[in-house]
Amino acid sequence: MPIKKLLALRVLRYLVLFGLLILLLTSFLAYHINDETEAYIYDSVDALPETYTGLVLGASVRRNGELSTMLRDRVESALLLYKRGKIKRFLVSGDNRTTNYNEPVAMKNYLLDRGVPEEDIFMDFAGFDTYDSVYRASYIFEVDNAIVVSQRFHLPRAVYIARRMNLNFYGYNGDRREYELESRNRFREVAANVKAWVELLINKEPHFKGDKIPITGKNN
Repeated sequence: MPIKKLLALRVLRYLVLFGLLILLLTSFLAYHINDETEAYIYDSVDALPETYTGLVLGASVRRNGELSTMLRDRVESALLLYKRGKIKRFLVSGDNRTTNYNEPVAMKNYLLDRGVPEEDIFMDFAGFDTYDSVYRASYIFEVDNAIVVSQRFHLPRAVYIARRMNLNFYGYNGDRREYELESRNRFREVAANVKAWVELLINKEPHFKGDKIPITGKNN
């Protein structure tokens, strides 16, 4: 067999082995994260522990300022927890990278339109990803006990990050329907799990820190 062909077969073999290794590692990590967080994620409002803060994780906002379907369901689910007395304050955390795009303000406006007092809503404008949102919730807003509200596919990673930071966070499933591109979101979680694991491993700091804003209003 020609040497070039032998080399090509060897490279192909290594690529296949590497791909299998990546598949095994990501599958194990997904299993590990789900197993570690299963006991802290709730579908039932009644079973959910009470906390002072509900952390609503951002998602896309339309150009006219309306919440996407997925984000609206998260905010509506958090509003339900608020009305049922499971949380007392909202911390809406999302992306505000440009002057023309602002997830936290869109979420706040949605809550204000539904009668939530402004003093019960806190905004984190630098929640660029789940890791930053959780880190800043603790570092900036001094939240160590919270309910994270998001879709079911997203919650294990969010709660895992929080618990690994020694934060007493729970997750509430904000699913209210089947979503478009849900399979793509689940696939993205595979890579996001690896990213979160590495960030925790190196104790990565968020993109921005900033001044303390205690969500309880009390300075320790």
